[in-house]
Formats: sequence, structure tokens, C-alpha cells
Amino acid sequence: MAVAELFIGAFITVLFEKLASGDVTKLARSARIYTRLDKWRNTLIQIQAVLVDAGHKHIQQTSVQIWLNKLQHLAYEIDDVLDDLATEAAIHRLKHVSSPSTNNNASKVLKFIPNKFHDLKYGRKMSSKLDEITTRLHDLTEEKNGLGLNVNVERLNTTSRRLEETSLVDESKIVGREDDKEALLRKLLDGGSSSSPTQNVKVVSIVGLGGIGKTTLAQLLYSDKRVKDHFEVMAWVCVSDEFDVFNISKSIFQAIDDVWNEIFNKWERLQRSFCLGSQGSKILVTTRKTRVAWVMESVQTYPLELLSHKEALSLFSSHASCEKNSDVNRILQMHGEDIVKKCGRLPLALRVLGRVFRTKSTFEEWEKLLNSEIWNLDDEGEIPAALRLSYHDLPPHLKQIFTYCCLFPKDYTFDKDELVLLWMAEGFLHHPNEDKTMENLGDEYFKELVSRSFFQHSTKFESKYTMHDLLNDLAMSVGGEFFFMMDS
Repeated sequence: MAVAELFIGAFITVLFEKLASGDVTKLARSARIYTRLDKWRNTLIQIQAVLVDAGHKHIQQTSVQIWLNKLQHLAYEIDDVLDDLATEAAIHRLKHVSSPSTNNNASKVLKFIPNKFHDLKYGRKMSSKLDEITTRLHDLTEEKNGLGLNVNVERLNTTSRRLEETSLVDESKIVGREDDKEALLRKLLDGGSSSSPTQNVKVVSIVGLGGIGKTTLAQLLYSDKRVKDHFEVMAWVCVSDEFDVFNISKSIFQAIDDVWNEIFNKWERLQRSFCLGSQGSKILVTTRKTRVAWVMESVQTYPLELLSHKEALSLFSSHASCEKNSDVNRILQMHGEDIVKKCGRLPLALRVLGRVFRTKSTFEEWEKLLNSEIWNLDDEGEIPAALRLSYHDLPPHLKQIFTYCCLFPKDYTFDKDELVLLWMAEGFLHHPNEDKTMENLGDEYFKELVSRSFFQHSTKFESKYTMHDLLNDLAMSVGGEFFFMMDS
């Protein structure tokens, strides 16, 4: 699912600001190009008005996706031209305000900066570029009309019904994992002999699908009083795509989350770190792959199964129902069974999608989600359709700021205020209500993503947040085209 319409929409807002610049306007009038820039502004207003509809239709209509790609590239070119004009305008203004009598360094430097608009060749080139962009904008408008894209302001700035943090289900109330927890507790607290070469240290592996609740279950075990009383020293360590033996060995292990690199010799090297562990020491591993548990010579592998249908319905209902809205609860009784089937009884999908349905207050809104074409799309990787639908339901401004988080590596913990500052720096926080500061707006958007379970509290740092691996994958799948992070 492309997110071109989101970034184009935000980009067009930035273009409006540049077009409205006093310096650019003054230069445009003196260079007699203001009429063309004004035509750009009016055309972009028409285009921006249909971007929400384009965002819905591109899923099935390749022609709409092609139109969005053309618009994206043209928006970049317009931005380059406006930056060029802004630079010329700034130079012109500085030359005008700097008199020779001031004899300052700025005046001396400005003497050597040419005014491009006095260059005949440059002037012709710029005029030709302006005409080309004007023509391409006109062509895109004609294509827009042919594609049947409609003006849609339904969800530009608000959701159907805003979620409040106070209404969130207590995340500690885990559904359907009581028996699993007790079974694993017995394995962890058991002091029997080990078949592992490390003798004193046993490995217990929880194996299951992404989003099935492996880490949540491990967290329950880690914080259980019986476990804390039994083990003198405990540590929680996350291992993602890179298996750095040295760094991992520096930490005392009780749990290793998501060991993806299956190379046996690396595990052997890491194993040596635990040879001196006390009798009865345990390593609890969560992984999607049975092979990882085999490589680590687990004493016992515990396959974590999907929730039962009854448990899945209970979990979804706890997130989707609302005591204050009897209509929602009535619709839930009618369609809850179908939703559970579509989610495949996967806890993460049920929780996130439940938060989506909680924002809907009418039968028609529920029907629209249930009948979405996203359910019929081929799976991309291991990302459930329910998560894609949850993302698709976000209003444009939330889609954009969530997608930005694809820059975060898996298991990364982030601070709310720091992330809001990053959003501000990218120009993502715009609101027609000028009385609301960007900081307040960013705080509001952040809380909305938390309430929808796109962000969750970190288990290691109470004041910080993180993203589930599958939601990180989702952000990467939709934002990889627009954001890129280089390895250091």
C-alpha cells in the first residue's frame, strides 16, 4: 500500500507556504511570473481536495497509483523551482537593505553573488520551466477528472470518534493465556537436569507466529513474583536482525527476544558466556521459528497456539465495545464472529482492529470495514490484513506521522516529546486552529496512536514507548519508498 497521497498532501501544504512567501511574491511580480504561480496555487488546491479519495482508490486502480506517482514527482520539481525563487528573492532583499556605507562582510560577499534574473539565458530557462510545470499541472487535473476522483473532506483532520486514553483496556489483562503461563512457570522453576552442554543453564523457547503474544507472555513471566523470588539475578535483552555476540554477552540473560540469526556457531560462542551460570539458571527465548529453538538446544520448546474462538471474541470485544454506546455493542453482537474469523484469532490483530472498530458508531461504518478490499489482497510478508486495514483507517495526518516511524529499528524505545519534535522538524504538524501549538497538536496525535495500539509502553522504561515488530514491518512496507536509514 503506497502512501504517496499522504506525503503529497503534506508536501502541497508546504508548497502553499512557499507560494505565499512575501519575498517570493514580490520577486514574482517584478519578474512578471506571478500569474503562473497563482495558477499553480489554484490547481494544487483542486488536486489536494481529492487526495483522500485517491488514497482509497489506488488500492484497486493502478491508474490512480500512476497518477499519484506523476503528481509526486511534479511536486518535487515545483519545490525545487520555489526554492530557487526563494533564494533569488532573499539575495535581492539583502542587496536592497545592505548599503555600501555599511561596509560589512555581508555587503562585500553579496557583491560577488549574481542576480540570476538579470541573466538572459537563465531567465529563458526559468520561463520555459514554469510553462512546462503549468502544462503538466493542467494535464494532471484533466487526468484527475477522468479518473473520477471526488472531493472528500470526511477525514482530513478528525476520526469518526476520538479515543481517550482513559477508556483503554488494561493491557495487563491478558485473555486466554493463563494455562500457558502456568505451564511455562513450571518449566522455568523446575530445577531438573539439563541435556544442554552448558549443564547449569537451560533454554526454554516460546515459539509462535508474529503477533500471537509471545513477548507479552514472556513479560508476564518475567514480572511474576514467583519468578522474581526464584531467580537472584534477571535481565531482559532484545536481539533482532543483528546477532552481536560481544554486546549480548555483556548482559546477564534471563530472556532473549526474537533471535533471528540462526547460525549455530554464533550461538555456541554466546553459550560459553553462561558456562559459569549457577545451577538452575534459565534462558527464556521467544521466536517465530522452531529452527531457532532447535539451534539453541532448548530443553523444551513451547508452541504458543492461537486463541480459541471464544477467547478471540472476548479479546476483540474488550477493545471494540463501549459502555457508553449501546449501538456499537449491538453491532458487535451481529458482526463479532465474522471479524474474529478475518483476524485469524491472532491477538495483536484483534487488539489493534478492535481499537479501530471502537471509533465507529454506525452500522454503515462497521460494514465498510468488514467489506474492505484489503481483506482480499495478497499478504505482503507476514503482515496481517487486519493491521493493514487499521493503518488504512487512520486519518491522513496520523498515517503520515506513523509511517515516519519506519526509521526506527525494531525494539527501539522512543520518548514522546522527542518524537513530537522530530515531527515538527519534518513539517508534519499543521492545524487550522492557530490557537493550538504544534507541541500540543503533536501530543494529541501521539496519544491517538497509543490509543489505537500503534505505539505501546516500553517494558524497560516506563516513560518511553516502542512499536510491535509487525507494526514496525507495516511502517516499513508503506514508508520505505519515502524514508531511508543508512547503517552507521
